[in-house]
Order: sequence, then C-alpha cells, then structure tokens
Amino acid sequence: MIDLLVVGGGPAGLATAVHATLAGMETVVLEPRPSPVDKACGEGVMPSGVRALRALGLELPPGHPLRGIRYVRGPHHAEAPFGDGTGLGVRRTDLHAALTRRAEEAGVKIVTDRAGEIGQSADSVTAAGLRARWLVAADGLHSPVRRGLGLDLPDRRPRRYGLRRHYHVRPWTDFVEVHWSAAGEAYVTPVAEDVVGVAVLSSQRRGYEEHVAGFPDLLARLDGPPATSVRGAGPLRQRVRRRTAGRVLLVGDAAGYVDALTGEGVALALASAEAAVRCLRAGHPERYEREWRRLSRRHRLLTEGLVRVAGRPAGARLIVPAAARLPSVFTAAVRALQ
Repeated sequence: MIDLLVVGGGPAGLATAVHATLAGMETVVLEPRPSPVDKACGEGVMPSGVRALRALGLELPPGHPLRGIRYVRGPHHAEAPFGDGTGLGVRRTDLHAALTRRAEEAGVKIVTDRAGEIGQSADSVTAAGLRARWLVAADGLHSPVRRGLGLDLPDRRPRRYGLRRHYHVRPWTDFVEVHWSAAGEAYVTPVAEDVVGVAVLSSQRRGYEEHVAGFPDLLARLDGPPATSVRGAGPLRQRVRRRTAGRVLLVGDAAGYVDALTGEGVALALASAEAAVRCLRAGHPERYEREWRRLSRRHRLLTEGLVRVAGRPAGARLIVPAAARLPSVFTAAVRALQ
C-alpha cells in the first residue's frame, strides 16, 4: 500500500506529489493525458506563487516578470505594484512541463490512467487498482472525484466563463492589465518577450473575437497575429460542501473556485498542496478544511466582492475610477492577494 495517491497531474497535483515525496511519502500520480496539458488560464503567477514554486526546488520556466496589477477603462487607469517580489507570466504548458520534470526528479511515479470509482475503508482508499493510505483529488475545476463523493453544491447565480488566446505582440507593460467593460473583463498577461496572453471573462456566451471587440483600446494593441487557438473554461464558480471526505482531500481548483478575475489560482493551488501534505504528515487530515479556509479567505472575499460589483452595470463603470481616486486602497487590495 502506497502512502498517497494523487488524482490529477496538473500543477496542483504535481506540487502535492513533490511535497509528499520530499516529506518521505511514497506517492503516485494518476493522469490520463501526457504532459504538458494546455488549459484556458490567465497564466500570471503571483509573487507568493513564485516563492512556492522555488520552495519545491523548481527551476523556474522561461516567462516574463510581473511587477503588479493595472486596471483600465477608457481614460481611467489605476496601477498597484506588488510589495514583496515579482510575479511571473508563464505559458501554462511551460509551467506544467517544469513541474512534471521536478516531480520525476523527486521520484514521483506518474501513471497514465483515470481514477474511475473511488473506494474507501477505515484505513485505505483505492482507485484505478491502486491502494493508498490517502488520496488527494487535484482533478480540476469540474473534478469527477468531487462530484462522485457528492461534495458539489448548486449555485444559482449567473455563470461566468473564460476564453484565452495568445498573440505575437511585444508586451507594452510588465503589469497584468485588466480591462473593464459592462459585458465583462479582459486581462492581459505578458508571458514572453514577444507574446501576450489575453483572457476574457464574462457571463455572456459569445465568440472570442466578439468579446475582444468590446475593448477597442486593447484591440488596437493586438496588431500581431494570433499565436494560439482559443481555449475556454467554465462555468468558473464552483461551490463545495467541504474539502475532506474520509481519506480524500481536495486540492487546487477541485477544492472550490470563485472566479479568475484576481489571478490567484496557481498561487492558491500551490499553497493548498503544501497545506494538505502538512496535515497528512501530522496525522490530522481533519485540520485541512480549516487550513484551506484560512489560506483562501482574503482571495474569496475580495474576488467575490469584485465579481458582484462587476455584475452590475453601474458597478462596473465605477471600479476603475474608484481605484484611480483611492490608490492606497487599490494597492492594499492587490498586496493582500499577492
């Protein structure tokens, strides 16, 4: 019987596996797709996420340094530099490949298979013919493991979706730019010296080009050819009853998700991976729920508040002017999330 079985070989699952292996736990990762896997994400890693990657012993993949966050709407703009280090704009595929290499170096065994049905007893959990003392489900936003355990909660609020494409354009800033409109948001992340990623978030279901056309100032800057095809994700918000069920713990997006607007996804995934392993090593998996809530509290409150305000036309018009008039408040909010 192995110590830990991780379902999902994305960044959250691989970080969990590396932490566990470095702590002396025999760990196996189940992932049906070959690395690297591309997904629709904003690709900005906050400074805390960069520190968490380094703590794994990871050689950071090539990307573009990020100095802070800038909000833009028409003539109004507000920017807040990070207060403790720089972030990293990095292609999802490059980050995934680097984490896969680090996991293999650490001695993690990666099995190409699906988890299927999860079975539990008093002292073990089984999936895909493997038996382990514990299982971490890091299988993404629409986690099959979470759903199979009955941990999903309904959400009656408007659903939001994300679409992302890259452009061969030299970055014009080393800030992540968030462009606001009544229909949604577009956030721009430099990921290389000649590539930017542009993700749009909205509750309106329509094509990527139609979304981007709603940001004429941004569109004028995207004069280079598309570097990738459009990828989508959603519904973004995922409500979860709890993060533990017997010998199963939920990590990363599988643990619940508010929205991509504040760009905290990777950093939170890495933090929850470390917390889950720490609780298991201490013999107190029940503490993980409290740890997850503590780690994610600021993110959940600030992101929830922004999404609620942005969902009202009057609110969406006021966010950027308010941030520009109150730069100290805007900076404090950005640094609370970094």
